[in-house]
Amino acid sequence: MGLISRRVSDGGCHVLGIIPKALMPIEISGETVGDVRIVADMHERKAAMAQEAEAFIALPGGYGTMEELLEMITWAQLGIHKKTVGLLNVDGYYNNLLALFDTGVEEGFIKPGARNIVVSAPSARELMEKMEAPKTL
Repeated sequence: MGLISRRVSDGGCHVLGIIPKALMPIEISGETVGDVRIVADMHERKAAMAQEAEAFIALPGGYGTMEELLEMITWAQLGIHKKTVGLLNVDGYYNNLLALFDTGVEEGFIKPGARNIVVSAPSARELMEKMEAPKTL
């Protein structure tokens, strides 16, 4: 995430990192870019990110990324926020997850309208275009 933060900052945008105190020695090594807000735990981190963010974008990642992604989707479904959730689907990384969402709709576990909470694209430019387009949750 350091490279992305640096590019965002170099582009003139504000960068805010929110990190639980326990992860500081693991995740932060050396110089940081932008502002860093230290919080007590992961729950506080996600709440702060949800409050501060204009939208959510998940890049390819592991369990932590998936957990945060699904929580933001769930919060949108419950009406806790009305922010766009985007997946940067590099080299089809999220194809199976998107197919699982479609199966959830087909099987009646996910409301058809809720499937539109998530937008995806293979490139950052295309994802931004989709996320900026008007949509109905």
